[in-house]
Amino acid sequence: MSAQKGKDLLLKIDDQGTFVTVAGLRTRNITFNAATIDVTSQDSVGQWRELLAGGGVKNAQITGTGVFKDAASDARMREVFFNGEVPPLEIIIPDFGSITGPFQIAALAFKGEHNGEMTFEITLQSAGPLSFVPL
Repeated sequence: MSAQKGKDLLLKIDDQGTFVTVAGLRTRNITFNAATIDVTSQDSVGQWRELLAGGGVKNAQITGTGVFKDAASDARMREVFFNGEVPPLEIIIPDFGSITGPFQIAALAFKGEHNGEMTFEITLQSAGPLSFVPL
């Protein structure tokens, strides 16, 4: 796989059945986790740890910093945060795929420089099953 342009990662929100771009993320981190369930017993071969296949809780966390597409996008994400909504989001990873599913905004921060644009920092936590579609 060749290198991809980081600037092409997009955050989209479901707007009545259609995903619309909310923001481009300048810096971002996507983490997938799966908790493990240890089922090691005295009968485990060589006393090596054994894990229960598919038994742990899965989650995803997306953090990023960027610029909202417009004032409406900014307002929509603030509304989602303050109302505690868990809307379907789509995250486009260039030349890789898209991740779609319900997410909750766990943190939302705004930052502005005197001579620059207003930026935001966001942390999204998965809140249900996610799907991945390769591009």
